[in-house]
Amino acid sequence: MQTPVLNISLGKHYIVECYDCSVEILNDAAALESILIDAACRAGATVIDSTFRNFEPQGVSGVVVIAESHLTVHTWPEHRYAAVDIFTCGSSIDFDTALQIIEQDFQCGRLVVSGNLDRGVLDSEGTLTVAEPARNQMRGSIQAWKAKFDSENGWGLLTSLDIHDCDPQVIRDGEAIKRFAVELCDHIEMRRFGDAVVVDFGEDERVAGFSLVQLIETSLVSGHFANLTNNAYIDIFSCKYYEPHAAADFCMRFFKGRNYTMNVVVRR
Repeated sequence: MQTPVLNISLGKHYIVECYDCSVEILNDAAALESILIDAACRAGATVIDSTFRNFEPQGVSGVVVIAESHLTVHTWPEHRYAAVDIFTCGSSIDFDTALQIIEQDFQCGRLVVSGNLDRGVLDSEGTLTVAEPARNQMRGSIQAWKAKFDSENGWGLLTSLDIHDCDPQVIRDGEAIKRFAVELCDHIEMRRFGDAVVVDFGEDERVAGFSLVQLIETSLVSGHFANLTNNAYIDIFSCKYYEPHAAADFCMRFFKGRNYTMNVVVRR
């Protein structure tokens, strides 16, 4: 029986999807830096440097440079998701240990290794082989909500926002909430139909707070503001397209929240 001839790869590249993570951790550049440095060290890598940056209104990007290559992360707290890359040219790196630390410390509901690539493959004669072009491997996905809305012949777009730890004074101010409705509609270029209805009610302490309904010519904006938690729950539905992240970022700034999560649905 002939012994199989194995190729050599110059590097290994793991593509890691982290789902249902802690929103607080995904917004904390210092915490993420500490976690990835710990993961690198405990996996046997030699850490050289690191840099991490918070973005406004939320999200973090960062890289840990190791002698063997790098670990990187970018987070989408609004979706409780982080994309992590681990690349190494060292054969002694313990990937499983690194993944366990990331899963545990990100408080992942689920971690998936969606890619495991050999980088720089040498054939049996030591010659570098040419990789297959990416265009032959791509899946049918897009990165813009507008393109999805158009390609699916969307009738309407619904964005649901949970904004956490808002300014208590703002969410308890009925006039401020009315002003929010006006300014949000202006921001996303929606024409209001009448004035906003803002009512403070709720006998149960858990749900007590202002509620909002603002009709627009293409549907409505609604919200509830929970006094107990200082959270705001906003729904924006329109059959005219608007940018979900632009709307979400505006809401986050207006209510001075600590972070937010969102869900976007194309209605057909």
